[in-house]
Amino acid sequence: MSDNSDITKVMRLLQFTDSTFPVGTFSFSNGLETASFEGIVTNAKTLEEFARSQARQAAFSDGVVALHTHRAFLLGDYDICKKCDHYLMMFKMNAEARLMITRMGKKLSELGVKLFEEPMIKQWLDDIKAGKTPGTYPVAQGMIFAKAGIGEKELFCSHQYGIVNMVLSAALRCVRVSHYDTQLILEKISNEIESLYEEASQMALQDMNAFYPELDILASLHEKGNMRMFMN
Repeated sequence: MSDNSDITKVMRLLQFTDSTFPVGTFSFSNGLETASFEGIVTNAKTLEEFARSQARQAAFSDGVVALHTHRAFLLGDYDICKKCDHYLMMFKMNAEARLMITRMGKKLSELGVKLFEEPMIKQWLDDIKAGKTPGTYPVAQGMIFAKAGIGEKELFCSHQYGIVNMVLSAALRCVRVSHYDTQLILEKISNEIESLYEEASQMALQDMNAFYPELDILASLHEKGNMRMFMN
């Protein structure tokens, strides 16, 4: 069976999107821990609103970068991949967001080198270790999904699932909700991903936007707070 078969691509998509894929997503709550502690997210309704906000801000920032990187990788344009990386780091306002995307990005890059024989991914990891590029997670996703033969729409879906599922998984430990509640929220938000992709896929890097200042405020509170089940 060819490595480019549809079945192989689906298996790789499931592998890279699985919550047990070892990039450290379980260590982060995407701000939910503080939102719960401060009484902002207290039930299924407020959790759905919070998860939807996280999905939208990620779609028009991290998601745009992942798509541009995917396209650049397929063209063999390493310089654009690095440009996407630096651009996204400038876009992140709080320290915990930068910590999350670089820690996960380096881990995914290390896995990419192990999984694929690809000079560009090897160069990418070398540049991360040398401090020549930050090594953000969405850029690593774009490169590795492209190498795996996974399309950009599937990449975007995986990215969005990861963001929403990170919040919902954390909610089971922080908020008074059940597995039924979180799965219903995931179902609702999943129906909105197509429209987010259509918009994000047409955006240039300079069109990125994510004006959700409350999320940065929550992150700043968490940096000095006492609630520490998660890294952010």
